[in-house]
Amino acid sequence: MLQSFLISFCNLLPRGRIGIQLRQRLYRLAGVKLAPKVVFLGPTIILPPAGAGRLSIGTRSFISTNVRFSGDAGITIGSFAQIAANVCFETASHEVDFAPGHARVTVQKPIVVGDHVWIGMNAIILPGVTIGRGAVIAAGAVVSKDVPPMTVVGGVPAKPLRQVAELPLPGY
Repeated sequence: MLQSFLISFCNLLPRGRIGIQLRQRLYRLAGVKLAPKVVFLGPTIILPPAGAGRLSIGTRSFISTNVRFSGDAGITIGSFAQIAANVCFETASHEVDFAPGHARVTVQKPIVVGDHVWIGMNAIILPGVTIGRGAVIAAGAVVSKDVPPMTVVGGVPAKPLRQVAELPLPGY
């Protein structure tokens, strides 16, 4: 119950520096595993609240507004990740096959997002997906399969579009 309250209260906080710092502290109290310097820009949906204990975000990652983290299977986001607005992480789904008179079987699989990943606005990341280091997910993509490191994917379903170059550090 306290987790639900803390998560809901976080969504009422302003966008400025004080709101961002308070949001970090309250999410940690609610069980979200946050490394230092994670920024939650605005309202976030974490379902179910008990799932907060299964959400882990690496250092210097940026989470924009209205990002949805759903499911008990676990979501791990690496360091320096950039998550745009309205992105959905869904760890639960259902079997395609069914028995008449019975509900479809629920399937839960964790999601893993590597370091330096950029996920564009309105993308949907489905259960069991691993997104490799440095990958880019185009806006509106539906990711149902693993994404190799340093790859741009886009579309519905997401397909590889091109490779990402890793630039040398400035000044070297």
